[in-house]
Amino acid sequence: MSDTQPAVAMVTGASRGIGRAVAVRLAQDGMHVVCTGRDQAALADSVAAIEAAGGHADALAFDVADREAATSAVASVVDRRGRIDVLVNNAGLTRDQLFVRMKEEDWREVMAADLDGVFHVTQPVAKQMMRQRSGRIVNVTSVVGLMGNPGQANYAAAKAALIGFTKSLARELGSRNITVNAVAPGYIQTAMTEGLTDTQRDALLSNLAIARLGTPEDVAEAVAFLVGPGGSYITGTVLNVSGGLYM
Repeated sequence: MSDTQPAVAMVTGASRGIGRAVAVRLAQDGMHVVCTGRDQAALADSVAAIEAAGGHADALAFDVADREAATSAVASVVDRRGRIDVLVNNAGLTRDQLFVRMKEEDWREVMAADLDGVFHVTQPVAKQMMRQRSGRIVNVTSVVGLMGNPGQANYAAAKAALIGFTKSLARELGSRNITVNAVAPGYIQTAMTEGLTDTQRDALLSNLAIARLGTPEDVAEAVAFLVGPGGSYITGTVLNVSGGLYM
């Protein structure tokens, strides 16, 4: 990153929720943010939110589960921007079901998006960062990957694997001035949690030390710290953003 060019951040799953909040937050720090996801219209909304706040961003639609598309997307960012300084792997999905009833397609679809997708995007980005001899990578995992959750064996397995991936990659890339960390959100206010009944919400909050749901912005602040000056000597860690759900 030169003194005249802003850092370039690539955020997957930036069309809504945590991904959009991360993209907006990094733009506030002066980064040019490449918002990626599958929904071009929703990505355009994310870019508009960033630009309305005075930031700079563009949108790039592709599916992280498609290795060829991911490789091509990373190459196009490097061609246009010259480098990638920050990668936030946030894209993912859930297909919840009790394990004994889980269909193989539900297992494979979650693995393809939540785990394989990280491999597809991170490998070409890591090669670029190695050439630059600098970079920050943050993987969005989940407390479910640390503690498990009934009905989410596929999601928990993918998120737990992502933690091992984070720690291994941190050891491989540290000598090139590249940090690799993860954030593990707990219960975050999303479209899914908005559908909870009062009874369900009260039961959920009873498990928290901080008695409120987290916000996408709470997670975005953690990511901004890890990729900012304060995170320069932190690598291979999992930052738990769960209000005390998991300790």
